[in-house]
Amino acid sequence: MKGKLILVPTPIDEENTLDSATLAMINDGIKAGAKFAIEDLKPGRRRWLRFGLPREQIDEFVLYNEHTREAAIEELLAHLKSGKDVFVMSDAGLPAFCDPGRLLVDRAHQAAVKVSSTPFYNSIALAVALSGYDHDRFVFEGFLPTKDPARSERLKEMAKEKRTMVLMDTPYRLSKCLNELAEVLGPREICLALELGMQTEEVIRGSCAKLRSKFDGQKRPFVLVVSPKI
Repeated sequence: MKGKLILVPTPIDEENTLDSATLAMINDGIKAGAKFAIEDLKPGRRRWLRFGLPREQIDEFVLYNEHTREAAIEELLAHLKSGKDVFVMSDAGLPAFCDPGRLLVDRAHQAAVKVSSTPFYNSIALAVALSGYDHDRFVFEGFLPTKDPARSERLKEMAKEKRTMVLMDTPYRLSKCLNELAEVLGPREICLALELGMQTEEVIRGSCAKLRSKFDGQKRPFVLVVSPKI
């Protein structure tokens, strides 16, 4: 069984610490032999110690940023494929959201590695980060209109959009949404982020046609990210 790639959102300031659930996940990861990728050594070490995490782990950090990512990705993927988890921490904020970590998330999906996060409280930004799609520019479509013709018109407009798109709908319209998108998007890939932050969380990429058969009839909270059109 492969390990899991886990994003660790951190405070954007230098005063607040991590919540207890995140600290518990990190400490459990240390005990289980996880690797920790950080963006920059000096601030990474400083914040790690301020969070009250064990000093001896610092020597095992993997430096992951725009300058080191090509070599670091191979090391981290090898660790994941060996069955051990990898935690990714940027200097501040959400890793992989407008951040070099995006490429690692993308490669993890390609390698069929599960991607998740420690607790984070913005489902839109988190779904985009967990998708691994290029989102230097993306469109937030929000909730789709509930009725035609407004709904069908919006879907047709989305089919023309080349940028990454993020949309939402109510849990009981999950199957309906996937069926509709399959008609307008064709083979274009999507990332479906279901029940983020819950024990039943699931983040999966694939075509709408593939995912609609997998989740047919299910009613689950979701955020859907559509890949950019190449």
